[in-house]
Amino acid sequence: MTTEISTGVYLTHLLRAYGVECVFGIPGVHTIELYRGLSGSGIRHVTPRHEQGAGFMADGYARASGRPGVCFIISGPGMTNILTAMGQAYGDSVPMLVISTVNAHGRMGSGEGWLHELPNQQAMVAGVAAFSRTIHRPEELAPALAQAFAVFDSARPRPVHLELPIDVMLAPAGHLPLPDRAARLSRPAPDPARIARAVELLSAAKAPVILAGGGATRASALPALAEALDAPLVMTTNGRGILPPGHPLAVTLTASMPATRALVAGADVVLAIGTEMGPTDYDMYEDGGFRLSGTFIRLDIDPAQVMCGPVPALGIVGDAALGAEALRAAIPARTPGDGAARAAAAQAGLAALPEMLRHDLELLGLVRDTLPGTLIVGDSTQAVYAGNMGFAAARPGGYFNSATGYGTLGYGLPAAIGAALAEGRPVIALSGDGGLQFSLAELTSAIEAKAPVILMLYDNKGYGEIKSAMLAQNVPPLGVDILTPDLAAIARACGWTVTEVATGDALRAELVAAAGRGACTMVLYDDRLRRSLTPGLSGQTEALRRHP
Repeated sequence: MTTEISTGVYLTHLLRAYGVECVFGIPGVHTIELYRGLSGSGIRHVTPRHEQGAGFMADGYARASGRPGVCFIISGPGMTNILTAMGQAYGDSVPMLVISTVNAHGRMGSGEGWLHELPNQQAMVAGVAAFSRTIHRPEELAPALAQAFAVFDSARPRPVHLELPIDVMLAPAGHLPLPDRAARLSRPAPDPARIARAVELLSAAKAPVILAGGGATRASALPALAEALDAPLVMTTNGRGILPPGHPLAVTLTASMPATRALVAGADVVLAIGTEMGPTDYDMYEDGGFRLSGTFIRLDIDPAQVMCGPVPALGIVGDAALGAEALRAAIPARTPGDGAARAAAAQAGLAALPEMLRHDLELLGLVRDTLPGTLIVGDSTQAVYAGNMGFAAARPGGYFNSATGYGTLGYGLPAAIGAALAEGRPVIALSGDGGLQFSLAELTSAIEAKAPVILMLYDNKGYGEIKSAMLAQNVPPLGVDILTPDLAAIARACGWTVTEVATGDALRAELVAAAGRGACTMVLYDDRLRRSLTPGLSGQTEALRRHP
């Protein structure tokens, strides 16, 4: 005997079988049936105030948890609203499942003006998704979800979009199986023959260097591999924390700076793991100065990416964690040589950064050391720009932001909300007053979701970074000195605790107090705090002395 459930309810059963625990979305008239099954399902629903916020929350949740962030999105304007968040997730290889409705068959794309109608919603979304698919029959839903999770589990993770026409969402699906657990794929292991060749090249290297990106943050064998090779390990923005602060082989200074470029150019063998070799990490100033002089080995889960950019002498397709484990198991540890000295020479390039960037690096180091292990999530803002130049994160994946790749604004607060829900403990959000105004309404979402976010807000009354760039190019500043409302008053009205700090000691005290409260806290600061901190190497010098 079959139970008469709709396809919308059937979807909830399938999501539970895949272990989904949280969904971000704003209910609408076209998605009501999707919500019928959520009640009593054990899946938590979080309501943002804008679909872009839903996407950013799902992004932060995915990065913090390692599981795909899931969104329920209304057809039409809901989908156009979430496209920016999907673009950021696509650029940074973040797993995100976006499930939307679309007008019923016979209405979608008809041009007749039905509510939320677009000419071709699926095609519009396809450019920011691994794939975008319309579910035409209830029987197509489970296979489409299986393919989505196959991307998340065993390929380069990126957003996937599935849209349910309203008539399909309402159609009966009681005849379809209700699995308790869905079948999942595992990460693909690299070709043993190519691993063996990489072992030969790396074992013979005199001055190897490793480049590691966001795709390698879960490669737990990578630190041991670097130590066995006595190889400096250069971490991109999304790869920070793979080696801890102060590790003698850690290089956090971006490869867009001369000192790190000199290290890479001087290597006889370069191993790149889980990094797309993108310009925002390796050529931020677009001067074409990044050079690979030695034998180039590249390991990545995406075969197209292996051959994108610098062409490797040896390309290896496979999971970064499995590849690092295989290399470490086959490479005998060598007697430490000049690896630490080469890494230190690159790190010394931090001192060449402009003074205010070094002030901000010191600020980030203070935050990291005051709340050890706390995740730091950034918008496109001054402290984040400095952090991307050289911040040493406390743990793999412990620092991420939207200022690389797609480079959106308004990311910091909603992404931190998603990350805090995944972590179950306080998360730091870094934002500026300009960026926060893109997602100001999510202040209420954080309170409602009881997400313990500590929002460090730099208020310079406008788009300071763009204003500086305009002045540097002799362009009269226009559109950058914006009206900034009383953000502290708005935050208090939403239920946040608000404090203001001007010194490092005051910031330490407020961070400890905010973490103890476990509730939403806004910490306002300006250039007084930045200038109060002695520019150094973001704690790197002292950390080097401490490291065994």
